[in-house]
Amino acid sequence: MTEPRNAKLPVTVIAGPYGHPFHPILVTVPIGAWTASLVFDLASRIVGRPGFLTQGSEWLIGIGILGALAAAIFGFLDLLAIPAGTRAFRTGLVHMSLNLGVTVTYAVNFAWRHGTYTDQGRVGVGQLVLSVVSIAVLGGSGYLGGKLAYRYGVRVADEQTQAEGFITRAGSDIGPASRHAGQS
Repeated sequence: MTEPRNAKLPVTVIAGPYGHPFHPILVTVPIGAWTASLVFDLASRIVGRPGFLTQGSEWLIGIGILGALAAAIFGFLDLLAIPAGTRAFRTGLVHMSLNLGVTVTYAVNFAWRHGTYTDQGRVGVGQLVLSVVSIAVLGGSGYLGGKLAYRYGVRVADEQTQAEGFITRAGSDIGPASRHAGQS
């Protein structure tokens, strides 16, 4: 009989050490790049000479795609740690599927835009709508990623390890029970 998998432990050290996975830090790259690209898209519809914003947006989309691919590798490793058939696993599959869909959508958006900034024009309405929809889906997927970490505790250190952060220098425990004792 094999030992059940523990979603708090890494499948491999490549995924990041115990209690400090790499996936959450890597997702900041595509989220930040794609959010900034949307800001650039919107700004390109407002300013008089939008070419630099259109070009910047294309670069940001490309950076986001590369960041998403890196984050996906580590996210997949984290998914492997979750026991199949559980709510957490199903949530992870939906999270992964949405993120892959968003990445493909941004790849299409990048190809659609590629080289068009040379005309110094604004980002097209269709490209802008595609970015808005992609960001909205990314937000939904991010919600599910938060659920995996903060509700189900995937790749989060166990409570005993977390409690170490609430021991004072004098050695007293100011854990959750102590912190909430005086509240009504």
